[in-house]
Amino acid sequence: MPRDIVYTPKAAKPPPTYSQAVKAAGLVFVSGTAPTDPQTGQFVGSTVQEQTRQCLTNIAAILAAAGSSMDKIVSVTIVLADEDDFADMNEEYLRWFPVDPPARQGAKLPARVPGLKVSIAAIAEA
Repeated sequence: MPRDIVYTPKAAKPPPTYSQAVKAAGLVFVSGTAPTDPQTGQFVGSTVQEQTRQCLTNIAAILAAAGSSMDKIVSVTIVLADEDDFADMNEEYLRWFPVDPPARQGAKLPARVPGLKVSIAAIAEA
């Protein structure tokens, strides 16, 4: 099965250990995406809503580079640093998926990263 590595400078550059996304089997697998500004490499936002927005903005750019889009997302994984941020994250998330949202699961970050409140991964139709 062929697979294509997806990269766009419109989202944060990943470390050498993983790709922004991989396109295979008719799907686009977007890696866990932090709220990083692609120009500065710094986290955007001090609130979980701002960080959720930046994560989803980065994912939208990655999906566009793969020839897909946000409306083709079938599954999302959200990883929070603090479970108390769930309601506030959800508030921003619902702005992106107001109807027929994708399947979703959540988890808690296994390690503290200074300033990081949320990371989001997604799977979309290619």
